[in-house]
Amino acid sequence: MTELERLQEENERLRTEVAYLKKLKELEERDEALERERQRQLEKW
Repeated sequence: MTELERLQEENERLRTEVAYLKKLKELEERDEALERERQRQLEKW
């Protein structure tokens, strides 16, 4: 494997990791927003 090929593979792996982490962050933010909304609904009772 050439240095270029190794770097291309590493680049692809890192891109995949970044995409995964972005999705994870989106899901966490969604969960937090849903929890805040749930708390607001409970406060109305």
